[in-house]
Amino acid sequence: MSALLIPMCAYFQTVKGKPTGIAFVDSTSLKVCHNIRIPRNRVFDGVAKRGKGTMGWFYGFKLHLLINHIGEIISLKITPGNTNDKTPIPELCKNLYGKLYADKGYIGKKLSEKLSESDVDLVTTVRKNMKAKAISAFDRAMLSKRYIIETINVQLKNISQIEHSRHRSETGFMLNVISGIVAYCLKKQKPRIKLSPSEFGLIAV
Repeated sequence: MSALLIPMCAYFQTVKGKPTGIAFVDSTSLKVCHNIRIPRNRVFDGVAKRGKGTMGWFYGFKLHLLINHIGEIISLKITPGNTNDKTPIPELCKNLYGKLYADKGYIGKKLSEKLSESDVDLVTTVRKNMKAKAISAFDRAMLSKRYIIETINVQLKNISQIEHSRHRSETGFMLNVISGIVAYCLKKQKPRIKLSPSEFGLIAV
C-alpha cells in the first residue's frame, strides 16, 4: 500500500481540473482522533496539531482546496491543523488567473497584493467591524455561490471518506486522502455553477 502513494499523487496530476478564470478556495479539518483521545494518539505524535475550525477545536490536519466553478479540484495542500488558512494560498495559486473567491478568513492586504502580481484578483466578504467595500454585482453573486466548495468538502468526507480515526500510519493517512480525492475527480457529475458566455464576459468588469 505504501508504494502506491507516489503513483497516486502522480495520477492526481492527470485527472485534476484546470483554471477557468473563476476559482474558490477553502479549508476543512481532517480530524485523526476524538479530542479526549489526543494524549493517547501515537500515530501522529509531533505531526498533527490542534486547530480551530467552524465546528470548534480539533486535532489533526487541514485540507486546503482550490476549485474552479465547474466543481473540479485544481490544486490542494495538506497542512497541520494549526496552519493559518492564508499561508498555503500563494503556492496553491501558482498557475491560477482571474477571480478567486474566499471567505473572511482570507482577508489580508499582503495576500491580495501578492496574488495580484500573478493576475489573480482575490475577492472576499468583509467582517462586521470593517467598512463596506464596493464590489460588482457579478462578484457579489459569485460570493453567494461559495457553497459549492463546502459541498465538495462534504462529499469528500461523507462519500470518499477521506476523514476517519482508524489510521495506522502517516503514509496510510496520506494514501486514504489522495485516493478519496482522485475518486472524486473521476466522478462524472460534480457540483457546478452554470454560467452563460455572456455572464463569463462579466469577469473582467
